[in-house]
Amino acid sequence: MGVRFSPAHLWVRAEGGDAVIGLSDYLQDQMGDITALELPDVGDVLRASRRMGAVESDDASSPIDAPISGEVIEVNADALENPDLVNSDPYAAGWLIRVRMDDPGELDDLIAEEEYAELTTEV
Repeated sequence: MGVRFSPAHLWVRAEGGDAVIGLSDYLQDQMGDITALELPDVGDVLRASRRMGAVESDDASSPIDAPISGEVIEVNADALENPDLVNSDPYAAGWLIRVRMDDPGELDDLIAEEEYAELTTEV
């Protein structure tokens, strides 16, 4: 997949100087059917570990903290209109935002795929 994960269960895929961000399969599975998303607007500046939005499901509501810092350059309008995309295809059609990264080195602070898989595997 080529992604890294935040402790708050967001994935980040670097694409040049940009990063695509979404909710992990683990998080969407834990939350149940996603019913609404609150996302930042294009042009908003995000700071790592600070609130960037929220996600709601039938079972829970949770803030979303930015995994990296940067300017929002695209928001997935399809996911806003059809939040169930996050459940059905979290790593492709269900992505949330695209950010122009301030510091690509922040990616090194995130969790590698293999380690994340170990952390989220139920025993």
